[in-house]
Amino acid sequence: MKNKMKKQLYILFLLPFIVFAQEQQVEQKQGSNKEPEEEVKIKLADKQVLRKGNDLYREKKYADAEAKYKKALQQNKYYKTAYYNLSNTMYSQDKFKESLPGYELVAKTTDDKEFKAQTFHNIGNVLIKEKKYAKAISAYKNSLRLNPKDDETRYNLALAQDLLKNQENKDNKDNKENEDKDQDKDQDKKDQNSENKEEQGDEDQKDQEQDKGENNEDKEDQDKGGNNEQENKQKPKPEPNKLSQQQIQQLLEAMNNEENKTQKKVNAKKASGQKVKQEKDW
Repeated sequence: MKNKMKKQLYILFLLPFIVFAQEQQVEQKQGSNKEPEEEVKIKLADKQVLRKGNDLYREKKYADAEAKYKKALQQNKYYKTAYYNLSNTMYSQDKFKESLPGYELVAKTTDDKEFKAQTFHNIGNVLIKEKKYAKAISAYKNSLRLNPKDDETRYNLALAQDLLKNQENKDNKDNKENEDKDQDKDQDKKDQNSENKEEQGDEDQKDQEQDKGENNEDKEDQDKGGNNEQENKQKPKPEPNKLSQQQIQQLLEAMNNEENKTQKKVNAKKASGQKVKQEKDW
């Protein structure tokens, strides 16, 4: 609960310092600036326009107040209080970027330490709104060098330091997450390449086994073909018109039998006186 209240207190202090109470003091000290003489000649009419702008600012009529401060600057471009209050009006309308040049001009040109300290405080507020925490810290430190007793600036400095730390931690976390994502992508890519290599290796192995099987089949066919050729070589080929020894023997025996039969017939015919014509059965 205490930390929550403290943070709310920091946020309240982000309101810009207003110079309504210091207006007369700032005007009296402008004579010490080493700038053109026209700067110190703030006319009563210019002051009246500025006061009307201040009244409108208190009523939170920021657009109308802005118009009055711009009118005062048109009448006198060296009117530092008008620049400062115009920047406050811009800040109150959330025109943070537009409010910064007026504050910076006052911080560079005024010799009033308290006025300059307030200006650096407001510059720090703008930079916090712009999330430029390191520059905001520098602005608050410049303010505290000029006014070390300003507790509001000290609190805002602590807030800016805390916001900067959180920003750095977030950036580091984001960077780490991005690195982890990149590493995961690289790992996924490596795993995918590894899987592709394994699949390619399996396919190559299958192809090799298939080629090996085909080679074995070709070899078996060749072996069978070689065995058949060997068997064909070992078996004698039959020659046309060539009789085996057994066939020759059988033919010779048949011829002898026929010849014996014929001779018997001839002898029988001689005995009867008849002529017999000899014929061969083959």
